[in-house]
Amino acid sequence: MLSALKQMDFKQFEGIVEVDETYFLYSEKGKRGISYRKPRKRGGKSKHRGISHEQVCVLVARDRTKATVSKVACMGRIVKTKVDTMIGSKLSSENVLVTDAWRAYKTYATEKGLEHYRIKSNDGKHVIKGLYHIQNVNGLHSRVKQWIDRFKGVATKYLDNYLAWFLFVDSRSNEGTKHNIKEFLLSSFIFEMTDTYESLRLSKFNA
Repeated sequence: MLSALKQMDFKQFEGIVEVDETYFLYSEKGKRGISYRKPRKRGGKSKHRGISHEQVCVLVARDRTKATVSKVACMGRIVKTKVDTMIGSKLSSENVLVTDAWRAYKTYATEKGLEHYRIKSNDGKHVIKGLYHIQNVNGLHSRVKQWIDRFKGVATKYLDNYLAWFLFVDSRSNEGTKHNIKEFLLSSFIFEMTDTYESLRLSKFNA
């Protein structure tokens, strides 16, 4: 059902689009016979400080109507080609991009001719002109991490499925109501699925 649900999509962003990334430690939860490292306890920690290739980058882009892309982008720092692959088709010259100060976003916006505002956290300014900020995506980052914590770790190859589940839940006020559970089931049945339990279990993560 989660694999089907992640096919839910929209065509275009409207107006201001906030873009920022968050990171999860790469996980092979459930895999047997891992010989190249010691098993982690409840996810463990990265061996490296800061952003490294042990960490999975999840890109989140959201406009003020709450149209949202939240998907695994790559391992380590985001690059402009990944930004374009994930959200390029949903952007137009009418959009205004608001991001953090990471240079990949600046280069991408320049090449695409997009109006762009960079939020530089080290200068203490979190809002530009009283309108441009990335508080919505940062709030979503916080909620998704808190929500995923309940699963005590998610295998990276399934992370996109869980992100789709979260977006569905987050757009409803109460995930436990009978109506929302029914809507969740019906929504997942709309999409044609060729995946099986076996193909999902044997799948591998490709960044």
